[in-house]
Amino acid sequence: VDIASLPHEPPFSPTIDNITVAARGGYTKDDLYAADRLGGVEIMIKSLKLVLKDLYDAGQMDGLIALGGGAGTIMGLEAMKTLPSGFPKVMVSTSAKIGAYVEGNDILVMNSIVDISGVNRISRSVFRIAAGAVVGAVQAMSEHDTDSHKPCVAATMYGNTTEGVTAAKEWLEEQTKQKEEGETGLGLEEHGYEVLVFHANGGGGRTMEKLIRAGKIDGVLDLTTTEWADNMCDGSACKGGPERLSAAAQCGVPQVVAPGALDQVNYGNRESIPAKYADHIVYGEGRSCLMRTNEDENRRMGEAIGEKLNGCVAPCVFVFPNKGYSKLDIEDGPFWLPEADRAFHDSFLHTLTNPLV
Repeated sequence: VDIASLPHEPPFSPTIDNITVAARGGYTKDDLYAADRLGGVEIMIKSLKLVLKDLYDAGQMDGLIALGGGAGTIMGLEAMKTLPSGFPKVMVSTSAKIGAYVEGNDILVMNSIVDISGVNRISRSVFRIAAGAVVGAVQAMSEHDTDSHKPCVAATMYGNTTEGVTAAKEWLEEQTKQKEEGETGLGLEEHGYEVLVFHANGGGGRTMEKLIRAGKIDGVLDLTTTEWADNMCDGSACKGGPERLSAAAQCGVPQVVAPGALDQVNYGNRESIPAKYADHIVYGEGRSCLMRTNEDENRRMGEAIGEKLNGCVAPCVFVFPNKGYSKLDIEDGPFWLPEADRAFHDSFLHTLTNPLV
């Protein structure tokens, strides 16, 4: 598929040329070539998404590999996002800083090392490996049934909440349910849940929210809401964004939520902590350190999270740990500050008005 947005002679004979791609999006050749560089890219992204959907729905492709420079990488990645998780997707790119475009998607990105304008001693090996990667992925997918009929639960975890989340995960995976067995009574059927654990590092929380909105998740065990602490205090590592804690509430997905690790904000090092937080407790050195949230910040997080859960259209249980919000927030621990935890508790309950929670 040729996705060039400018007039050119393609170095290969495309099965679907760029004018045909544009036409699928409702654009003529003149529309495409009259547009400026950015306008042409937008036309091709919109149109390519439709072309790929057509091919996928018709069962006419088993995997996807794309090659691109700056614009080509953006076009390829944006179009790949329309394909489901588990479908083999490989992007060979000249652009190194593309994390935001890949986040939340199972796209394999390969660094082309040199430009993709031709075949040479470097690019030849890169292209060969990329081709092997997509072919191998297609073969692997055809050999294994990846479908699971177990209910799917999304859980959030983080270093300082790992033990609690792991215990909950193991419990869910071991559960059985009762079903009627003839006319004589009840029997036990092995059931269990498939638990997907997302690291609460900003990108993990955003990915979970996307999957919930995509209808991939049956229930949420959101025991690590620390991304809201980074939201509130300009954390440099784990911001979940303003939509964090929105998807399950709005999409009618049952959830259990806890203030896991709301006591801490992630920073790369002490020097990266803004001066306005000079009076806060800080733990750790080197490349990673944590800052303790204070009473005012916890009060504001209680309001923010309470407002999020007021939007719930499905049952939600909120769990308050009574001995601290993380491994550091325990009696005699470096972040033990019960008055800050109480500020969150009181503010959350004062804000909450939804009877489903």
